[in-house]
Amino acid sequence: VTLKEYAGRMKEGQKYIYYAGGESVARIDQLPQTELLRDKGMEMLYLTDNVDEFALRVLGKYQDHEFKNISSDDLDLETPEEKEELKKQGEENKDMLAFLKDSLGGKVRDVVVSTRLKTHPVCLSSNGAISLEMEKAINAVPAGEKVQAQRVLELNPAHPVFKTLCGLYSKDREKLKKYAELLYTQALLIEGIPVEDPVAFSNQVCELMTE
Repeated sequence: VTLKEYAGRMKEGQKYIYYAGGESVARIDQLPQTELLRDKGMEMLYLTDNVDEFALRVLGKYQDHEFKNISSDDLDLETPEEKEELKKQGEENKDMLAFLKDSLGGKVRDVVVSTRLKTHPVCLSSNGAISLEMEKAINAVPAGEKVQAQRVLELNPAHPVFKTLCGLYSKDREKLKKYAELLYTQALLIEGIPVEDPVAFSNQVCELMTE
């Protein structure tokens, strides 16, 4: 699809041209971050080459519409009611979210409740100039300088896993720390980002399976 065709099919009031990056169209379609966009009936550009996102950054905008990565932490797709509900849930669970962030020891910039997730329990988004896909592309360059996006761990408050986390915060915070690591690693795997310690992840899964 061309940018002209995309712009011609944009929803009334749509501010951004949304895009997603990945190794294939099928892989992109599996990303949890696509759920909200589909729910709103909006299209996205599929970027399957490492240089694609860098090219969009150079372009900046098309027909006064800025480009927006669906993994950004500010998609601006929520209704006022959804934003108010998100704020309420964030306030109600702020202590647990802060605990999860601290448990991850600086691996994420923040842990937040998410409105973009519908069926998935967790995903990663990014804050700042470097996206998750740009991080992977830059770090794939041999002998190049390594970078890391400012990662935000998003949790689906409507998923049963979130209820489990809330229960553990009240009853077993040591176990909650393990769940935080598992969810973070799960989010990395979904994004195709290498897991720092696959053996530790495997051991954690086995440990929880035998409890």
